Amino acid sequence: MQLAQDISSLILSLRKKVNIKVRQPLQKVIIPAVDADFEKKIRLVENIIKSETNIKEVEILASGNDFIKKKAKANFKTLGKRLGSKMKLAAKAIENLDDASINNIQQGNFMLKLDENETVAISSEDIEVSTNEIPGFEIAVKGSLTVALDLQMTDTLKKEGFAREFINRIQNLRKENDFELTDKILLKVQEKEGIKDIITEFNEYICAEILADSIEYSPEIPNGIKIDVNNDTFTVKISKKSY
Repeated sequence: MQLAQDISSLILSLRKKVNIKVRQPLQKVIIPAVDADFEKKIRLVENIIKSETNIKEVEILASGNDFIKKKAKANFKTLGKRLGSKMKLAAKAIENLDDASINNIQQGNFMLKLDENETVAISSEDIEVSTNEIPGFEIAVKGSLTVALDLQMTDTLKKEGFAREFINRIQNLRKENDFELTDKILLKVQEKEGIKDIITEFNEYICAEILADSIEYSPEIPNGIKIDVNNDTFTVKISKKSY
């Protein structure tokens, strides 16, 4: 569960960084596995991660993959005092570390080879880790954990994001009208180009979430309320269904 929390936290921080709301679904997150046990643990909490972060799929890469490559630099503040004149040798050795060695350092102490005759113990605080840039992805690193969030937005994802935002607006109107959680509603929506098609495509899902049997459309909605959904402004009207 701690792993699920850490992964979800990194994904949510990336969403915030690029200003993509959690209600907007994204296709996938890519996570390099340190080892087989690490992958197994992720698979056990995969559904929790997808639910918490609104991601369609979790793709796990083998350690040492060529897609996400780690790079390490020496932390001169921690190593400088300890190594003195040998700092340059350590810095060069650290720059040449591969992913497996960097992962070992992040998980505990590591013996770094300075030359043929000498090694020195270093830990995670002695290195600064970054990754290569990948077009269309945003990457975050926490210790040995790395996540790459796919930011590419298909039309299908955009439509689902619109539907989720629309539900949120209607739910807010329910609250403003002091409707009970179990109250069914009648909903009228202004018939506007593009909007009706999206709502119709997700009609069953939307109706189930907002407790409406159906949605009516009309070119004009007298006495309606204007709402904004992903920069589209249109009018809706809700009322409590009477039996």
